[in-house]
Amino acid sequence: MSRIKIIIVEDEEFVRMGLRTAIVQSHADIVIVGEAANGLEFFRLLETAAGAAADMVLLDIRLPDVSGIDIAKRLKSERPEMKILVVSHENATETVERMVDTGVDGFISKQQSNSGILVQAILAIMQGHEYFGQDIANIISQIYVAKKGVMEVLSMFTKQERLIIEYCHEGLTAKEIADRLCLTAKTIEWHKSNIFSKLGINSTREMVRFAVKNGIIRGY
Repeated sequence: MSRIKIIIVEDEEFVRMGLRTAIVQSHADIVIVGEAANGLEFFRLLETAAGAAADMVLLDIRLPDVSGIDIAKRLKSERPEMKILVVSHENATETVERMVDTGVDGFISKQQSNSGILVQAILAIMQGHEYFGQDIANIISQIYVAKKGVMEVLSMFTKQERLIIEYCHEGLTAKEIADRLCLTAKTIEWHKSNIFSKLGINSTREMVRFAVKNGIIRGY
């Protein structure tokens, strides 16, 4: 595995130190290439060689100069390849919804940001998955189920389709899912294509995001 390069954006120095220590002591292939206490410092850092090479940002929401929500929006526009893992105390329903709607790749609360959770989240995101802590996933589910109604959402899919969505959320390949369901990989891909058509999407990532948001499956 090539090294995963991380930038930490957090205004409280002792929190940055805690995140840095938790990561460095837990996984040799995850390195901190920069830290910023506010949005201005972060975007200046992105213009340096280290910032340009960064794979992911650990982003707080409440910063002294600009909201992490605005930073996420700008990043998704200017650096879409850069992964965003939100690490924040903020868990108000409206704030969580606005942040998730920017397209962030993960969101965990500071209360749950121990070394094991942090590394698990970083690795999952770098492997192409999304990662929402259980408390954040519960909030997301409540938001979108309240909007659509759980029965309306669930009625869109067959039991087998819901299983396939859940296995995709776990990161299983089409062959691995096929083995679990005693089907062929080609059949699994056909089912996924049907799910994509129902949702008007074209990727597994979008499918899993919809499922988490709408309470079909839960976050980690």
